[in-house]
Amino acid sequence: MEYRTLGRSGLKVSTLTMGTMTFGGAGAFSAVGKTDLDEARRMIDLCIDSGINLIDTANVYSNGLSEEIIGEALGGKRKGDVLIASKARMRIGTGPNDEGLSRYHLIRECEKSLKRLRTDVIDIYFLHEWDGTTPIEETIAALDTLVSQGKVRYVGCSNYSGWQVMKALGISDRQHQPRFVTQQIHYTLEAREAEYELLPISVDQGLGVLVWSPLAGGLLSGKYHRDQATPRQLSGWTEPPIRDEDRLWRIVEVLAYIGKNHGVSAAQVALAWLLGRPAVSSLVIGGRTEAQFKDNIASASLVLTSDERARLDAVSRPPVLYPYWHQQFTAKDRFGPADLVLDREDI
Repeated sequence: MEYRTLGRSGLKVSTLTMGTMTFGGAGAFSAVGKTDLDEARRMIDLCIDSGINLIDTANVYSNGLSEEIIGEALGGKRKGDVLIASKARMRIGTGPNDEGLSRYHLIRECEKSLKRLRTDVIDIYFLHEWDGTTPIEETIAALDTLVSQGKVRYVGCSNYSGWQVMKALGISDRQHQPRFVTQQIHYTLEAREAEYELLPISVDQGLGVLVWSPLAGGLLSGKYHRDQATPRQLSGWTEPPIRDEDRLWRIVEVLAYIGKNHGVSAAQVALAWLLGRPAVSSLVIGGRTEAQFKDNIASASLVLTSDERARLDAVSRPPVLYPYWHQQFTAKDRFGPADLVLDREDI
């Protein structure tokens, strides 16, 4: 397993992160998975034994049950050098203050997460989504309190747009308060919009990128093909959205072809492509079974040729290209391979 420095922090994270959205399966999350405690223990041990050192969760996953299962599975003790990331912002109750990024909600939810996780500190605490009703100054100040109290070590954002990331970073710099070291985004061969602003911002501002749902909810795994109803379609789960199904299946066909040449799954090829992109620190992988985790973990050692990467770049080219005024940027050594250059010709 390779470990990469997370942004401009000194924290090293494995290139694969264990996602736990399937843990619990309560409420709306039953459509994603229903991993119980015993299964979770086996999966966590499998990931840690494979070198994964970061477990990702959120207070909203199964209404806190995911965090409870992680806390129970770890037995209130950290195994080895395992890190925990969690998030807050989404609605978690019926009260008027049960959502958002107010000081009240953020601090309260962090303290609840700590209890469920049976730990004294959350290593990476993400703002799960932008809150347009709370001043960002209030939110950053609340994060400063949590860091000062020793309840949070590093902070990040998730699902922010480019201007939202930059506004938050500007407030942090102006107020001399904790700065995001990472952002968690959706980025796949099927969805490359992050290349317009989020990845250039990450390189320029020193943010390590964590990618959620790197297999587009399983659609890039190679298990599904054209004219075949997928489990998520049948269950009504629509995240992440797919806007061009024909393009999706063309990508899947190339993934399957390259995977066959390597003797690996299409999923491993899709993950290996992402691990070679600028600023990407780690991919959040999930699974309903140990077999799915094992297959995804194997992607960490897969090396794609330049021709294979070029073919994947071509088939996944977004319909809208960079305007001419977008200039190239180069990934720094601390964010990924130094020879990776992303510009309008690349997409």
